[in-house]
Amino acid sequence: MNHTIHRHHHHFVWDRSLEPVYEAEPGEEIGFEVTDSSAGQLSKTSTSEDVAALDFDRVNPVNGPVYVKGAKPGDTLEVEILGFGPQSWGWTGVIPGFGLLSDHFQEAALKIWDLQQGKAEFLHGIEIPIAPFPGTIGTALAEHGAHSVVPPRQNGGNMDIRHLTRGTKLYLPVWVEGAMFSVGDTHAAQGDGEVCGTAIEAPMDIELKFQLHKGRQIKEPQFETKGPLVHGPPDQRYYVTTGFGEDLMTACRKAVSYMIEHISHTYGLSDVEAYMLCSTAVDLKLSEVVDIPHYLVSAYLPLSIFK
Repeated sequence: MNHTIHRHHHHFVWDRSLEPVYEAEPGEEIGFEVTDSSAGQLSKTSTSEDVAALDFDRVNPVNGPVYVKGAKPGDTLEVEILGFGPQSWGWTGVIPGFGLLSDHFQEAALKIWDLQQGKAEFLHGIEIPIAPFPGTIGTALAEHGAHSVVPPRQNGGNMDIRHLTRGTKLYLPVWVEGAMFSVGDTHAAQGDGEVCGTAIEAPMDIELKFQLHKGRQIKEPQFETKGPLVHGPPDQRYYVTTGFGEDLMTACRKAVSYMIEHISHTYGLSDVEAYMLCSTAVDLKLSEVVDIPHYLVSAYLPLSIFK
């Protein structure tokens, strides 16, 4: 590893005018010390009251920006994920006004995870495999000014793609000279959809390698990853709920609501516990999009997490 970007070198907006904290050569390997998505507002001793008091102007910090030498608008930046440092703790929260079912879950809630043993126990007998990845990763936008890091954008941003794990190669469009790359919001585990608004938010180190593809323009991020695209044993079973609707949001909300009902009834969890479990372990999948105006979404719960 050639260089480390320390945790205090972070920012909270995409802004092409930010000064780079480091200039990297193509082919260089760089380490990033990533704080959690609350930027230290939450800790191992935090409570749900601290979640309700979160300052949203200080969430999803990203480390950087890194200036990649030779990168020009119209190029593509390749970011290979080499590995992650150990995780000691993490948190999952329900934030009032945020999340897929924010109208149903209006009270703040918080789960603190102990990750020191290399596992993530939600409750006794419920264990989620640790599979770290960066939730927010991208290059500077072409547009001038400050832009929130909270949503995904054409530069990458807060994509929350759980398959950006070790060995993945992520391809990002270069909009400005030097690309101005940043990364943050590391997760120890997450279900596809991150439905309650948070995953297992965990500070950790991440190691990346940069390459440039000159004159190759892509409009939005693409990536190459290894399969299978599931965690756990290949023969594991799933319980699946489905939801249909005349728009995808309605279908997603119904599928997750039915899964919350199933988990609460079958395993004795409270509704808010089931909601957070869905966010960290349940995968949403598009099952049907051709029978317009009806769309079908399925929610997959891996039964292997119940010990």
